[in-house]
Amino acid sequence: MRRVVVTGLGMINSVGHDKESAFKAICEGECGIDTITIFDPEAYSVKIAGEVKDFDPATVMSPKDVKKADRFIHFGIKAAKEAMEDANLPEDTDMERFGISAGSGIGGLPSIEKNSIILENRGPRRISPFFIPGALVNMLGGFVSIEHGTKGPNLSSVTACAAGTHAISEAVKTIMCNGADKMLVVSAESAITGVGIGGFAAMKALSTRNDDPKTSSRPFDAGRDGFVMGEGAAALVLEEYESAIARGAHIYGEIIGFGESGDANHITTPSLDGPARAMKAAYKMAGEPKIDYVNAHGTSTPINDKNETLAVKELLGGKENCPPMSSIKGQIGHCLGAAGSIEAVTCLMAMRDGIIPPTINYETPDENCDLDYVTEGARKAELNVVMSNSFGFGGTNGVLIFKKI
Repeated sequence: MRRVVVTGLGMINSVGHDKESAFKAICEGECGIDTITIFDPEAYSVKIAGEVKDFDPATVMSPKDVKKADRFIHFGIKAAKEAMEDANLPEDTDMERFGISAGSGIGGLPSIEKNSIILENRGPRRISPFFIPGALVNMLGGFVSIEHGTKGPNLSSVTACAAGTHAISEAVKTIMCNGADKMLVVSAESAITGVGIGGFAAMKALSTRNDDPKTSSRPFDAGRDGFVMGEGAAALVLEEYESAIARGAHIYGEIIGFGESGDANHITTPSLDGPARAMKAAYKMAGEPKIDYVNAHGTSTPINDKNETLAVKELLGGKENCPPMSSIKGQIGHCLGAAGSIEAVTCLMAMRDGIIPPTINYETPDENCDLDYVTEGARKAELNVVMSNSFGFGGTNGVLIFKKI
């Protein structure tokens, strides 16, 4: 089976518009969560989110094309452009052997909301002709493939909060099985809309700490009361190992394991068994290495954080064998379908720089969450193998393991 490495990275979220500024802010414990400005949240029980502010999509697309695509696609194009530039691919790259693997949990929710209102108030003839092609999840990959001329497989994962991670594992499988030599992975989300916030609030999934947005997302803390919506995108260029070495590419790391599972338990409540089996599958595939850091799904919800802690302990044979584990969702919120790829980029940069991002807003210990969550600030460490977890509604789970080369 062919080996797969990462040679390009891109990222945008509520604390930075590029991978370097965003990673620096994450490690410094900066928080991008604040009162919502995208729409008026006054009538909502939840008024906070991690918005990407001051981003002009016309910097990465023509003003004419901006109108044809939803906000999540704007973010994805920005991240993909950065990753492709970072990969520094040669001009003679065979684009027929270069594919796309995209991911999003919801896709164009702002466009769906906007055009539904237009339908109700102004009738069907006033719906935008760009509504459907601008809102479909797979059009993220469509726009990006057109932008960069990739003609290999064009795939999309729509698996809730695991979509970004599954998009990576699908790309790895494609290269391993010789379906492509290179894959551009991009996942993006922008669901901070009235119907998005209202819908998640209605199911009691979101934090209601409206009076203190900066401490509202508090993974593993005993006072956690739900996740905070975030938005953004990330992108990774994946290549077959031998070709990357031959062209002298900078390699961030190798993907040595991935695991996927289904809970078959509940539409929204995560199980312990499903995530544990995904971790075990990735760990076995990777050859059961010593793991130096776990980037947790760590949503700041009561059940996820408890179950994820238990699953990691089960995987590694007890608390005493567990490495440091942290969640960056206190800094940027939960970016849903983009979370897995944002966190993968964070893991690879953490290995590059030898630093573990902190879990912020941890104040009160929870007896069910008793691991080392790196709560005192970013920590210098030698990171050779890291694991990243993603779990989604519907009981869909994905886990990745990266190795430094």
